[in-house]
Amino acid sequence: MPFVGLVVAIAAAAAAVVGWLARPLAVDPKRRQALSGAVAAVDRELAANLELMTMFDQTRQAVVLENAEFARHRETIEQEAGGIVSTVTTLYARIPQAEAAMERRGPANSLRDEDRRLIEGWEGDAREAQRTLRRSLDARPARGWSAVTARLRSWSPRR
Repeated sequence: MPFVGLVVAIAAAAAAVVGWLARPLAVDPKRRQALSGAVAAVDRELAANLELMTMFDQTRQAVVLENAEFARHRETIEQEAGGIVSTVTTLYARIPQAEAAMERRGPANSLRDEDRRLIEGWEGDAREAQRTLRRSLDARPARGWSAVTARLRSWSPRR
Protein backbone atom coordinates (compact mmCIF):
# COMPACT_ATOMS: atom_id res chain seq x y z
CA MET A 1 0.00 0.00 0.00
CA PRO A 2 2.84 2.50 0.63
CA PHE A 3 3.90 2.02 -2.99
CA VAL A 4 0.44 3.12 -4.26
CA GLY A 5 0.56 6.18 -2.00
CA LEU A 6 3.98 7.09 -3.40
CA VAL A 7 2.73 6.75 -6.99
CA VAL A 8 -0.32 8.90 -6.20
CA ALA A 9 1.88 11.55 -4.54
CA ILE A 10 4.25 11.62 -7.55
CA ALA A 11 1.32 11.88 -9.97
CA ALA A 12 -0.22 14.71 -7.92
CA ALA A 13 3.11 16.55 -7.81
CA ALA A 14 3.56 16.14 -11.58
CA ALA A 15 0.05 17.45 -12.21
CA ALA A 16 0.75 20.45 -9.98
CA VAL A 17 4.00 21.22 -11.83
CA VAL A 18 2.33 20.94 -15.24
CA GLY A 19 -0.52 23.14 -13.99
CA TRP A 20 1.98 25.71 -12.78
CA LEU A 21 3.89 25.60 -16.08
CA ALA A 22 0.66 25.85 -18.12
CA ARG A 23 -0.39 29.19 -16.65
CA PRO A 24 -0.49 32.03 -19.22
CA LEU A 25 2.85 33.57 -20.11
CA ALA A 26 3.31 37.16 -19.02
CA VAL A 27 3.66 39.65 -21.86
CA ASP A 28 6.62 42.00 -21.56
CA PRO A 29 5.29 45.53 -22.27
CA LYS A 30 8.52 46.60 -23.99
CA ARG A 31 8.45 43.61 -26.33
CA ARG A 32 4.76 44.21 -27.02
CA GLN A 33 5.47 47.85 -27.83
CA ALA A 34 8.33 46.82 -30.14
CA LEU A 35 6.01 44.43 -31.98
CA SER A 36 3.33 47.12 -32.27
CA GLY A 37 5.83 49.55 -33.75
CA ALA A 38 7.19 46.96 -36.17
CA VAL A 39 3.73 45.89 -37.32
CA ALA A 40 2.65 49.52 -37.78
CA ALA A 41 5.75 50.34 -39.85
CA VAL A 42 5.39 47.31 -42.13
CA ASP A 43 1.63 47.90 -42.41
CA ARG A 44 2.27 51.51 -43.53
CA GLU A 45 4.85 50.30 -46.03
CA LEU A 46 2.45 47.73 -47.48
CA ALA A 47 -0.27 50.41 -47.68
CA ALA A 48 2.16 52.66 -49.59
CA ASN A 49 3.04 49.79 -51.92
CA LEU A 50 -0.63 49.12 -52.57
CA GLU A 51 -1.12 52.81 -53.35
CA LEU A 52 1.79 52.60 -55.81
CA MET A 53 0.15 49.57 -57.40
CA THR A 54 -3.05 51.60 -57.77
CA MET A 55 -1.06 54.29 -59.55
CA PHE A 56 0.34 51.60 -61.84
CA ASP A 57 -3.16 50.33 -62.58
CA GLN A 58 -4.20 53.83 -63.62
CA THR A 59 -1.12 54.95 -65.55
CA ARG A 60 0.59 51.68 -66.60
CA GLN A 61 3.89 53.28 -65.62
CA ALA A 62 6.11 50.88 -63.66
CA VAL A 63 6.75 51.72 -60.01
CA VAL A 64 9.44 50.73 -57.54
CA LEU A 65 8.00 49.12 -54.41
CA GLU A 66 9.35 49.85 -50.95
CA ASN A 67 10.96 47.21 -48.72
CA ALA A 68 13.06 49.07 -46.15
CA GLU A 69 10.67 48.88 -43.19
CA PHE A 70 10.31 45.12 -43.38
CA ALA A 71 14.09 44.73 -43.58
CA ARG A 72 14.43 46.99 -40.53
CA HIS A 73 11.76 45.26 -38.43
CA ARG A 74 12.02 41.66 -39.62
CA GLU A 75 13.93 40.46 -36.56
CA THR A 76 11.36 41.91 -34.15
CA ILE A 77 8.49 40.31 -36.05
CA GLU A 78 10.32 36.96 -36.13
CA GLN A 79 10.90 37.03 -32.37
CA GLU A 80 7.51 38.26 -31.28
CA ALA A 81 5.14 36.87 -33.93
CA GLY A 82 7.11 34.13 -35.63
CA GLY A 83 4.08 32.45 -37.14
CA ILE A 84 3.42 35.26 -39.60
CA VAL A 85 6.94 36.04 -40.72
CA SER A 86 6.98 33.43 -43.50
CA THR A 87 3.90 34.99 -45.14
CA VAL A 88 5.39 38.47 -45.12
CA THR A 89 8.87 37.26 -46.13
CA THR A 90 7.44 35.43 -49.13
CA LEU A 91 5.50 38.53 -50.14
CA TYR A 92 8.58 40.74 -49.97
CA ALA A 93 10.64 38.15 -51.86
CA ARG A 94 8.14 38.43 -54.72
CA ILE A 95 8.58 42.22 -55.08
CA PRO A 96 11.23 41.92 -57.85
CA GLN A 97 8.91 39.64 -59.84
CA ALA A 98 6.03 42.10 -59.52
CA GLU A 99 8.25 45.03 -60.53
CA ALA A 100 9.56 43.10 -63.54
CA ALA A 101 6.00 42.26 -64.58
CA MET A 102 5.09 45.96 -64.43
CA GLU A 103 8.03 46.84 -66.68
CA ARG A 104 7.11 44.24 -69.33
CA ARG A 105 4.54 46.17 -71.31
CA GLY A 106 3.41 45.55 -74.82
CA PRO A 107 1.92 47.89 -77.39
CA ALA A 108 -0.20 50.67 -75.89
CA ASN A 109 1.06 49.73 -72.42
CA SER A 110 -0.77 46.41 -72.51
CA LEU A 111 0.06 43.62 -70.09
CA ARG A 112 0.32 39.91 -70.78
CA ASP A 113 -2.20 37.81 -68.86
CA GLU A 114 0.49 36.07 -66.78
CA ASP A 115 1.98 39.45 -65.79
CA ARG A 116 -1.44 40.77 -64.84
CA ARG A 117 -2.10 37.66 -62.70
CA LEU A 118 1.29 38.04 -61.03
CA ILE A 119 0.67 41.71 -60.22
CA GLU A 120 -2.88 41.16 -59.02
CA GLY A 121 -1.76 38.14 -57.00
CA TRP A 122 0.90 40.25 -55.28
CA GLU A 123 -1.69 42.91 -54.46
CA GLY A 124 -4.09 40.36 -52.97
CA ASP A 125 -1.32 38.72 -50.96
CA ALA A 126 -0.20 42.16 -49.70
CA ARG A 127 -3.70 42.85 -48.40
CA GLU A 128 -3.78 39.43 -46.71
CA ALA A 129 -0.34 40.09 -45.18
CA GLN A 130 -1.66 43.36 -43.76
CA ARG A 131 -4.60 41.57 -42.17
CA THR A 132 -2.30 38.88 -40.77
CA LEU A 133 0.06 41.47 -39.31
CA ARG A 134 -2.81 43.32 -37.67
CA ARG A 135 -4.22 40.08 -36.23
CA SER A 136 -0.85 39.30 -34.69
CA LEU A 137 -1.38 42.23 -32.32
CA ASP A 138 -4.57 40.59 -31.04
CA ALA A 139 -2.82 37.35 -30.12
CA ARG A 140 -3.29 36.28 -26.53
CA PRO A 141 -0.44 35.08 -24.35
CA ALA A 142 0.41 31.40 -24.70
CA ARG A 143 -1.58 29.12 -22.39
CA GLY A 144 -1.69 25.44 -21.69
CA TRP A 145 0.68 23.14 -23.51
CA SER A 146 2.17 25.95 -25.65
CA ALA A 147 3.04 27.84 -22.44
CA VAL A 148 4.64 24.70 -20.99
CA THR A 149 6.81 24.15 -24.07
CA ALA A 150 7.74 27.83 -24.28
CA ARG A 151 8.84 27.84 -20.65
CA LEU A 152 10.82 24.63 -21.04
CA ARG A 153 12.54 26.00 -24.17
CA SER A 154 13.48 29.21 -22.36
CA TRP A 155 15.07 27.20 -19.54
CA SER A 156 17.05 24.90 -21.82
CA PRO A 157 20.75 25.63 -22.33
CA ARG A 158 21.52 27.74 -25.40
CA ARG A 159 23.63 26.14 -28.08
